[in-house]
Amino acid sequence: MKVTLNSDMGESFGIHSFGNDEALLTLIDTANVACGFHAGDPGGMRETVAGAAAAGVSVGAHPGLPDPVGFGRREMKLYPDEVRDIVQYQVGALKGFLDSAGVPLDHIKPHGSLYGMVARDEALMDAVCDVAAMYGVPVFGMAGTAHERVCEARGVPFLAEFYVDLEYTAEGGLIIARRPHATPVERAVERMTIAIEEGVAIAVTGERIPMRFDTVCVHSDTPNAVEVASAIKNVLDSTNSSSGKA
Repeated sequence: MKVTLNSDMGESFGIHSFGNDEALLTLIDTANVACGFHAGDPGGMRETVAGAAAAGVSVGAHPGLPDPVGFGRREMKLYPDEVRDIVQYQVGALKGFLDSAGVPLDHIKPHGSLYGMVARDEALMDAVCDVAAMYGVPVFGMAGTAHERVCEARGVPFLAEFYVDLEYTAEGGLIIARRPHATPVERAVERMTIAIEEGVAIAVTGERIPMRFDTVCVHSDTPNAVEVASAIKNVLDSTNSSSGKA
């Protein structure tokens, strides 16, 4: 199976531009589009869908917590029905723009703290699966967490992600900074190479964490996202080519 490259985008708001979306659309396979709660707006959704369609990039929904001030990176206490409602609401909004552009919904990938919350809480993840099952699409998430366990139990397709521009905890969780910072390209390539060759990620404290993945994420809001994505694309192209020959 080809390992794909994805990016979270469409996170600008009104006249305020944010991220490296335009350049990244020439490099990635899949865009995870913000749906208006943590970031993004209707015009941004329309423009990002149009840009992805023109670039031949598939589009998934990237629903987040209703916290634009915290960019969806501050946890909230939510019940499963609340998670289901906010995810369904956001996916439905994006689906309207996808339908008008003749672009299918590819997947659902929770954003930020919502991603971490549903990775740990099976009841909350079950609510996300309700929406994925409604639309008949996969969920992007982390292998070995509630993301994968609940998808498997529900019969919802699942694609495991690896992050080259974030650090991992010893327990395999992601360390998400409130403000984005540049990731050295050589560090991102090193992480990618180790993950491919050894099947592990190296935690910030040095532990080796088993890592299985189908897709790799580079965040659009990382200052040097284009350079990182270009380098990772080269690694993946080489890996996918070698795998195809085998």
